[in-house]
Amino acid sequence: MKRRLSGIRFPGFKILDRYILGKFLSTYFFAIAMIIVIVVIFDYVEKIDNFTETKAPLKAILLDYYLNFIPFFINQFSGLFTFIAVIFFTSKMAYQTEIVAMLSGGMSFRRLMWPYFLGALIISSISLTLNLWLIPVSQRRSIAFENQYIPKKARFKYDRHIYRQIEPGIFAYVRDYSKESGKATFFALEHYDAGTISASLEAADVTFNPDTKRWSALRYTTRTFDSLRGETFAQHRNLDTLINLEVSELGRIDQLIKTMNIIELNQFLEQQHHKGSDSLSLIEVERHSRFAYPVGTFILTLIGVSLSSRKVRGGTGLHIGIGIALCFSYILFIRFFEEFAKSGTLPPGPAVWIPNLLYLIIAVYLYRKAPK
Repeated sequence: MKRRLSGIRFPGFKILDRYILGKFLSTYFFAIAMIIVIVVIFDYVEKIDNFTETKAPLKAILLDYYLNFIPFFINQFSGLFTFIAVIFFTSKMAYQTEIVAMLSGGMSFRRLMWPYFLGALIISSISLTLNLWLIPVSQRRSIAFENQYIPKKARFKYDRHIYRQIEPGIFAYVRDYSKESGKATFFALEHYDAGTISASLEAADVTFNPDTKRWSALRYTTRTFDSLRGETFAQHRNLDTLINLEVSELGRIDQLIKTMNIIELNQFLEQQHHKGSDSLSLIEVERHSRFAYPVGTFILTLIGVSLSSRKVRGGTGLHIGIGIALCFSYILFIRFFEEFAKSGTLPPGPAVWIPNLLYLIIAVYLYRKAPK
């Protein structure tokens, strides 16, 4: 069967589509599967003493830990393995003059890109689904397992000194909070007016009730500060107060937001925005990165095809070497700009998307230089 393609009659292009798409996805999933096996073996060897010491059940190790660890790992390195897969099989096709034959037969380079972009769409859709919905759930289960069976490696921890803004001008300070006992050694509630503290409440040995969300203590102290009368000090008994602070917010924000799906993350961002929290940049970076990273799959695919479709003297090895250098520099730029955004130096949205924009320019340049 013959079909018209860009004004040129080219035979059997659907077969070539399936051929390229099959090579792309099979190489990608094979590379992912191989590295997962290696990583799981090394991770198990490293943690086997902890598993033995805490008597972790085999079922829990496999289903609660590794089954939830694998999606996180796949998504973390999806862009890298997409790039390696494209470079590997495309450069091999170029070395065997298959691409030259396709182009000589009337297929345009733009048309050659369609099965690659279809493969990138499949991979990025998987990555997006993992980012928005599955990985947050798997992270909760993985963290719960580590907290129970690998206490020295537990990732979800509470800072010793926790300082949170709960409303504009109102800050809560909690020291040495324990989730198991629901107690903190010290609690303070501070009110600020025009940047100056105007009142405070302080208590030792405070208990938090997660059902009523109330903080209680046997004794507490209040202070008021006035520019004319100075400081007023008073002692009280039986503290029982309700403040706009969830126990989940007492954990490290950077770890907490990784366990939220996209709906929970948006709700948490809105909540923290109303409170005037200083963690808004951190949350915004997490939200934008969940979308930006899957989009990067298309950019890395375009770079990979454009770079490796030309037959060169160095062969596949040269393509893979240059490709890996570009891919790692891309990942480095992502981390670099994320840190700028988290520190407040750059707005979170533009900072997260700048690496994609920069490498899109590189991709377009390489595309224009690719063999036609």
